[in-house]
Amino acid sequence: MPIPSPDLSGDLSQTLKAMGEQLSSSLRVAVPGIIQSFDPDTVTCTVQPAVNGSVPDETGAESAEGLTLLVDLPVIFPRGGGVTLTFPVKAGDECLVIFSDRCIDFWYQSGGTGDAVDQRQHDTSDAFVIVGPQSQANKISGISTSAAQLRTDDGAAFIEVAAGHDITVNTPGKLTASAQGGTEVTSPSIILNGAVTINGSLSQGMGPGGGNATMLGPMTVTNDVTAGGKSLQNHVHSGVQTGGGQTGKPV
Repeated sequence: MPIPSPDLSGDLSQTLKAMGEQLSSSLRVAVPGIIQSFDPDTVTCTVQPAVNGSVPDETGAESAEGLTLLVDLPVIFPRGGGVTLTFPVKAGDECLVIFSDRCIDFWYQSGGTGDAVDQRQHDTSDAFVIVGPQSQANKISGISTSAAQLRTDDGAAFIEVAAGHDITVNTPGKLTASAQGGTEVTSPSIILNGAVTINGSLSQGMGPGGGNATMLGPMTVTNDVTAGGKSLQNHVHSGVQTGGGQTGKPV
C-alpha cells in the first residue's frame, strides 16, 4: 500500500519528490518540432524540438535543457490497404515527435515482430514524426465544416467530398488526368463549359440506344464530311437542268 507523503519524514519525502521529478524530466513521450530536412528516399527527416525540457538540480531548482537535433526519424504518412496518402514535407513544417516505449531498431530494419535489441526506453533514438500539428502562428483558415477536403494551405485548390454526396474539384491552376487503361464516365447529363479540343477520334450515338447530335454552329470542317455514305466534297447530282427545276439526289 502506498505511504502518503505526509507520513514520510521530511528528508525522505523530498528525496522521493526529487526522484519523481528527475524521472519525469528524463521521460520522453511527445513534443512538437520543426522539420529541418526531409529525405524522400528513406522517408526520414531531421527535426528540431520546439520546446526545451528542464532538469532539476540537487537543490530541486529547475534549469532549461535544450534538445539537440533529432535525425533519421521515420515520417508517418496515412497508409493502409495498399494505398498511401503522401504530401511534400518541407523545412519549416511543424510536426509532432512521438517517442517509442522501446528500441525500434529491429522493427525498423526488418518489420514484423521481435525482441528489442537494446534496453533503452523513451529514447530520442526511437521516435516517429507526424507532420501536420499547427501552432496558432501557422494555422490554416477556411476549414470546411460540411465536407472533407484534400486542399492547399491557402484553400484555393481542393478536392471535396460533401456529406450530401457531392464531389467538387476546384483549382486556379491546371487540371490534368491520365489513364492508360481508358476512361469511362456514366452520367445522365454532362456539361462542358469552355472550348473543347479532342486529339483523336470522336464517336457519337454508338450505344444501344443510339442518340442525336445537335450543334448550334457555325461549324467549320477542314476535311470532307460524309453523311449517309455521301461525300460532301465529291458527290455529284443527277437530273441537272436549267430553270427552276431541282436536281436529283446526290450520288
